[in-house]
Amino acid sequence: MNIQLPASAKAADSQSAIERPSRAEAEAAVRTLLLWAGDDPDREGLVDTPARVARAYEEFFAGYGSDPVEMLARSFEETDGYDEMVVLRDIRLESHCEHHMVPIIGKAHIAYLPNGRVVGISKLARVIETYAKRLQIQEKLTAQIANTIESVLKPKGVAVVIEAAHQCMTTRGIHKPGVSMVTSRMLGEFRTNDATRREFLSIIGGSRSVIEG
Repeated sequence: MNIQLPASAKAADSQSAIERPSRAEAEAAVRTLLLWAGDDPDREGLVDTPARVARAYEEFFAGYGSDPVEMLARSFEETDGYDEMVVLRDIRLESHCEHHMVPIIGKAHIAYLPNGRVVGISKLARVIETYAKRLQIQEKLTAQIANTIESVLKPKGVAVVIEAAHQCMTTRGIHKPGVSMVTSRMLGEFRTNDATRREFLSIIGGSRSVIEG
């Protein structure tokens, strides 16, 4: 199967070529930040913090080591002609803002209209997780997920909606808690067919207002 890599995947390839610092260098950087914050990295409560932060970053940003295209490459054609909407809703999403490196917490809803092939639903969730576990802005994250599903599965349509709270807005700067950002990316029939789009939005929560990408 000839798969055309989306631009986001090509960008990830170029990022993987960047030489990563060693674990010791990463821990030394955290120690510097602790000193810059005004604390003593040698006190009991902080002495192991650089190592803990390095391990946490491995988890937070594990998406740089995963290939979302490869995750979707194995699909199934034995569908008995199923061609209705496949929807996953309320998928928990955890990411980090690329501007301030603080959490983005929310949920994603995705759907596609099969075009002869379907994919295991866990693979769809893994695509979301892979892109989320990178430094992100929500608009780009939404587009990356939809574009990759479209590029690999070649469905009749793809829809992605993300609702998330950004800690860069709630815990610093303007300090406005309780605000959610909603983004969407509609491709194929979800963009061109009003009835299809309305059905999807009804399934994921009725009358919510979304930004159509």
